[in-house]
Amino acid sequence: MATIASVFADYGFQDDRLTLLAGPCAIESYDTCAQVAESLSALAEELHLNYVFKSSFDKANRSSGEADRGAGLERGLTVLQKIKETYHVPVVTDVHESYQCAPVAEVADVLQIPAFLSRQTDLLVAAAKTGRVVNVKKGQFMAPEDMGSVVTKLTPYTEKILLTERGTSFGYHRLVVDMPGLITMRQWHYPVIFDATHSVQLPGGYGDHSGGQRDFAFPLMRAALAVGVDGIFAEVHPDPPSAISDADNQLYLDKAAPIFREANALFHQYRAAQKEWVQDGLL
Repeated sequence: MATIASVFADYGFQDDRLTLLAGPCAIESYDTCAQVAESLSALAEELHLNYVFKSSFDKANRSSGEADRGAGLERGLTVLQKIKETYHVPVVTDVHESYQCAPVAEVADVLQIPAFLSRQTDLLVAAAKTGRVVNVKKGQFMAPEDMGSVVTKLTPYTEKILLTERGTSFGYHRLVVDMPGLITMRQWHYPVIFDATHSVQLPGGYGDHSGGQRDFAFPLMRAALAVGVDGIFAEVHPDPPSAISDADNQLYLDKAAPIFREANALFHQYRAAQKEWVQDGLL
């Protein structure tokens, strides 16, 4: 059974600490990324969290072909490298094409497979072969048990796997979170992460761009931690309304500290009770 400690063995992460993957949705500038990384890395040190800085060099699956996609591969990796060196944190970013995996792995510690691409075999294999941690977002169109096929594609090449829930399509422009699905995904014996901000997205909700319900991110995060997850994924921005993507569902940086303090407390409450629940046959 893989755990956070084994998946992140090269980084000294511990199983008894909440793992947080967080940062701006897209790399807009180094300054924006640095502002978030400085604040969240300090908070992670205070709360004893396992922290991975997140931002994407390319937002390829935009609602509109005219939308800003971010910094691009070369400039984006330069920003991520500087964040790593300055704040001494691992970084995670999305890959959309197989050819991107090798160059991205030279900088990124975690290669993230977007939900829309979670069944793309060549992309999964290319990411796994880099030797980096691979975080796969469960497709909005997939059942939790379908992630078994994803794991089967990855395990011939790596055991450094994270499985992330980010909501399931429910009619048009709407996602719901299947909380029992978080339990179902544990059967594959890899850490399960809950994506609190993409789960409140309204895909294509405004026609040429997606909407979101930011106020629901914190309640859903609390619910997922009560069910039991290994970590939280959240997009955080100094000024979400000005962000080039996910403006309606990213968390405000100045509100992040109390949110993640509560998340950390709930993570430890669950762990404290988990052994007793197992003994009583409740889990």
